[in-house]
Amino acid sequence: MTVYHIVAAADWDKFAGDHTYQAAGYSAEGFIHLSTADQVAGVLERYYTGATDLRLLNINTDLLTAQLKWEAASNGELFPHLYGPLNKNAIEKIEIIP
Repeated sequence: MTVYHIVAAADWDKFAGDHTYQAAGYSAEGFIHLSTADQVAGVLERYYTGATDLRLLNINTDLLTAQLKWEAASNGELFPHLYGPLNKNAIEKIEIIP
């Protein structure tokens, strides 16, 4: 299965030489927010309106080394959350979000 993570290019670039990535909110929340293909547009609309220079990481869940949990958001919708750093070898593709 493929899940997705939206990240600002500047935040992504901070981990350029690393084998893993941690989202900006990881230390405070303890997980990395991910989305299904059907959820990406809504996440962009709710949290990234007006943002530029974003990347969409396409992540193969079969290759993840950290625990993936499906948890309800405040609206009751289930979202995938990664409880640990994202191992970069699980990333199948990085897209530029226009």
